[in-house]
This record gives sequence, structure tokens and C-alpha cells, in this order.
Amino acid sequence: MSLRLYFSPASPYVRKVMVAAHEKGVADQVEKLPSKAWPTDRDQTIVRDNPSGKVPTALLDDGTPLFDSRVICAYVDTMAGAPDLYPGSGPERFRVLTLEALADSVLDAALLCRYEAVLRPEELRWDDWYKGQMEKIDSGLDDLEARWMDDLANGAHAGAIAAACAIGYLDFRFADKDWRSSHPKLAAWFADFSSRPSMQATMPA
Repeated sequence: MSLRLYFSPASPYVRKVMVAAHEKGVADQVEKLPSKAWPTDRDQTIVRDNPSGKVPTALLDDGTPLFDSRVICAYVDTMAGAPDLYPGSGPERFRVLTLEALADSVLDAALLCRYEAVLRPEELRWDDWYKGQMEKIDSGLDDLEARWMDDLANGAHAGAIAAACAIGYLDFRFADKDWRSSHPKLAAWFADFSSRPSMQATMPA
């Protein structure tokens, strides 16, 4: 069982998949395919397998495509035994899934801010739009701090991986954003989680 993955070293969603693969011990079974995914100039090689043209997109041995990152991480979880990235059933499974979705919502908003600042011509930028996305980031971080710390501290499951990759993207692309002073528990958790070999091996470039 192996996986071919359209890869971008700066993509936080690709990082999610690779952190998951490292945690499962199957990173050597993931073949990284070069890609040029970009919102305004889509890589037609990816489009052939995923109409959105986004990374990550993965291909199974028989050529079957998988997307998006949540689906691919779920597949990675089947590539080897313990540790489980997703609990098998019951309330714990849905807490992990919900935490992953929350982290991805923070990441979605961060990417929209990035695109607004980098892709949109300066004279067409919409300050209220940017502010609205930043508010989504802040409310997501607030929720992680207030309600999810016990879950985050419960190992390297898919929800924790997603949260770490979202926060890592903030540090990578929004280094001047001081989220730590208002989220001390989250900051301490992230510092510890970031020391994991899986996180160190997948630092964005």
C-alpha cells in the first residue's frame, strides 16, 4: 500500500498529510509528486485528478484520486496499525473530527487572508474582508484555548495534527501576529507538539 501525493512544501494542508504519515510511520511510502498549484493559474496535471486543482491530492496504486486533506489523512490512518489518528467509533471519534474541522476553518481563513494580501491587486483589496477572516482565526484560537486543550493534549491524533499545522501556518505567513500572549495554554501545547519529529520533518519552506 502506497500513496502518490501532489506536493507543495509551503502548503499547510500538504503538511497535515505528511505529519500524519510520519506519525503512522509510513512517510517512506508517500511519493511526492511535483506540482504548481495556484488559485489563479491551476496546475492542469492536478486538475486531471481533482477538478479543484488543489493540493493535497493523492493517488492510490490503481490511480484512484483522493482529496481533500481530511480524506487523505483518513486513508493514511489505514496504511499501518497504531497509533490511530482517528478513534474507531463513538463520541471520541466525532470530537477528533470536529477538532480537525475547527482547525481547518482557522486554516481556511488564514489562506484567504494570505490570498487577499498577496494575489489581489492593492487597489482592489477589501479591508473589511481581511478583517472578517482574521476574526475567524481569532475566534477559532479562542475556542481551542477555552474548550479543546484536553483533547489537544491527548496524543497526535488527526485533530491535534490539524491544529498544529494551522498554528504553524500562522507563524509561517503571519509572523507579526501575536496570538501567544492571549492564548498561553495553546502556545505551551504548540511549543511541545512542534518538537515532535513529524513536525520537525515537515517544516514549511
